[in-house]
Amino acid sequence: MIKQIPSKEIKNYIKDNPKSILLDVRTKEEWDQIGKPDGEKIGLKTYFLSSQYEGGIINENFVEEFKNLKINQDYQILIMCGSGNRSQRAAELLTKEGYNCSNVSDGFRGNGEEKIGWKNNQLPIK
Repeated sequence: MIKQIPSKEIKNYIKDNPKSILLDVRTKEEWDQIGKPDGEKIGLKTYFLSSQYEGGIINENFVEEFKNLKINQDYQILIMCGSGNRSQRAAELLTKEGYNCSNVSDGFRGNGEEKIGWKNNQLPIK
């Protein structure tokens, strides 16, 4: 079962888990048009790797491309997308490969419920 971390809890999470990184799996278009998280400002090394492309086309090489980043398996990987759905699927894929993954449950922009997302929680953006 993938742990769900709302964006409002990320700062406390990384205090308790200093060996954490952030993986944003949105598309290049989303990064360019909506913005990017700047996890470095809160001590969270951040990677950008699309799990799918514009139009919903799945990145069949996602797991291999992630492995090429050479991230040690003892790191906690916080995975984020726009609203928490694609990141959940990415977390499941990487967990099967032996990584410790958690899903940022409200994503970068929020999911329309009570969870408002990284951007609206005043977390740093580029």
